[in-house]
Amino acid sequence: MKYFGITAFLRFTLSLTLLAALALCVLFSPQSQAKHHDDYIIFGVHSKTPPLEWRNNGVDQGFHLELMRRIGQLTDNQIVVRRKTFQQLLTDVHDETSPIDVIAVVSPVTIDRQLSQSDPIYATHAKAYTLQGKAFVHGWHDLAGKRVAIKKGAFVDVYISGQTQEFERVDVDLYETGFQRLIAGEVDVVIAENFVARRLLPHYPSIRSSSDPLIYGAFNFVSNHKNAPLMGEINDALRQLKLSGEYDRLVNKWFGTGREKVDLSNTQQRMFWLAIIVSIISALGMLFTGFISLSLKKRTLALNLELAQRKRAEHQISNLSKQFQSVLDGIPHGVTLLNRECERLWSNDNNNELLTSSDFHFLHGDSFTLSTYLTQVLDSQNSLIADMVYRSQYWQLQIHSIGDDQAVILLEEATEQHKLRQANDEASRLASLGELSAGIAHEINNPTGIIIHSIAFFNDALKDLQLAADTYQKQNPFWLVAGLEPQHALTELNQSSITIEEGANRISRIVNDLKRYALPNITDEHQIIDLNEVVRVSVRLTANQTKVFKLNIQLADPSPCILGDAQQLHQVLINLIQNACHACNPNGIDDEDRNVISIETGITDSAVFIIVSDTGAGMDSTTLQRITEPFFTTRRSCGGSGLGLSVCSRIIKEHQAEMQFTSRLGYGTSIKILFTSAAELKSAQHLEQYQ
Repeated sequence: MKYFGITAFLRFTLSLTLLAALALCVLFSPQSQAKHHDDYIIFGVHSKTPPLEWRNNGVDQGFHLELMRRIGQLTDNQIVVRRKTFQQLLTDVHDETSPIDVIAVVSPVTIDRQLSQSDPIYATHAKAYTLQGKAFVHGWHDLAGKRVAIKKGAFVDVYISGQTQEFERVDVDLYETGFQRLIAGEVDVVIAENFVARRLLPHYPSIRSSSDPLIYGAFNFVSNHKNAPLMGEINDALRQLKLSGEYDRLVNKWFGTGREKVDLSNTQQRMFWLAIIVSIISALGMLFTGFISLSLKKRTLALNLELAQRKRAEHQISNLSKQFQSVLDGIPHGVTLLNRECERLWSNDNNNELLTSSDFHFLHGDSFTLSTYLTQVLDSQNSLIADMVYRSQYWQLQIHSIGDDQAVILLEEATEQHKLRQANDEASRLASLGELSAGIAHEINNPTGIIIHSIAFFNDALKDLQLAADTYQKQNPFWLVAGLEPQHALTELNQSSITIEEGANRISRIVNDLKRYALPNITDEHQIIDLNEVVRVSVRLTANQTKVFKLNIQLADPSPCILGDAQQLHQVLINLIQNACHACNPNGIDDEDRNVISIETGITDSAVFIIVSDTGAGMDSTTLQRITEPFFTTRRSCGGSGLGLSVCSRIIKEHQAEMQFTSRLGYGTSIKILFTSAAELKSAQHLEQYQ
């Protein structure tokens, strides 16, 4: 049946060719022998579909283009190619003033376009295309009630125009647009020309051919009626190419089919005999069906083998791609590829939410805006590498440009490295000071003791000299002491003595703190203490300083216990509370948001903690790095010695604990002390005894 169908189609095509030949007779009549006077023909091209018309590396090529160039050689005309959209070409070819002379389109075999057109060039057809799994379309009646995509101006559009349509027509500019709308669920069926669909299907694997040919058509060159003489020349040249066999060679080159010589000047009788010959050839072809079947089986086996090899190669490539993706996803650091508009092109989704968080800022406190710094890197083509802070974590951010419009962002957590760097810096700074502190304290203590002892003698002497001064002044009313009246002079001497004693005592306290800082670790005397009780005692001792602030105290229940020295921890906590008082409300302004001090105890992950935080002025990164350094203070003018936090740091280390600082200018400071619980510490010590 298939061969008889092909024979009928060939007979139909030959009949059309005969009709076209008769039309040529009319076109070449004396009344239509007007000559195209230009020496070039502008050929309008719209298709991107091999083997008809497309561009490869800037070169226009394809069956229509090569055929038209050969026609130009035969007619002594140069072919000039102009590429436009299909709708623009249709508009131009209907416009007598348009520079476009000729275009190639498909016309239904039963309907002629209202234009001057050439003999049929090559046969084609249109069929229905649906998504995989949809029902087969057996005819136009199966399209009833469906949304069908039709390319505007195409031969399918010409075929159905003016006919009753039982389906909902959806106009599209391109068949590819129809395929895209089919995948999007906006249409149910696309009726597309065969050659275009064959190119698109590999790019849309979810779409399949779902019908036999619904419309048969033929490619023709068409032009405006003003170019009827030109179309006559084209038909004459086309006829010569077919008679010479050159047309067949072009068809075989671009479509891989056999020769199809058709003499358009033959009479109807010759066409009839040609049809008989074609029928005989078809009958003879049936005799070779068995032979062809065997050849096809062998070819099928070869193709199946090649397909299996390709599938194995695709499987290996897929596995390699998955392995590469797994490696990228397994990187613990964040890797993100962005364009200039901050659109994420690719990411392994590790910690990328930090890039848009308001808590993510530079180490020195400046805020971070992704779009600003991304644009800066792309414009300058200079990479950005910066240390960042996110809450209590430290990160390293790197932004590197890739061309002018893309950049890769690397985000690596550096909290541990930052802590190690801080500890190393602190150890290097304090090593020499720890060695010198004991000797310095001893050298200062000796003269300080002399001053305190001597000033006590001066105080006692002044009390005794008071009576003598009163008696001597009565005898000598004009007596002066250092240019002052005796009473005034004694008052000044007494005040100076008190000032000297206070200064000496202050020196003594500083020296004692320095000596305490230099003492070796003493952990043998530590006992189990109640951390909540340490907080209560420290709060009572600083009640006079904290009474002007809002104090929030949150104590864990049950109370956490640690091994330590309660008196030393009182010293640490009192110092932290006093520092919080100094940081809050530095300008004396009554502001509740700047007058909050919070103290909290708790237990987490077998660790015990105390947090002392305030809403004060905060510290910059430089101050934060030196906060535990001996003699470093921001309150030198107010009497600060710079030893308070360094002594606290030493005490905390003796308790095998860790002190963590978090601070931002204008937002306040939080200090967290992490202890090992008494139960965990005793268990560890018990294990050590048996190891």
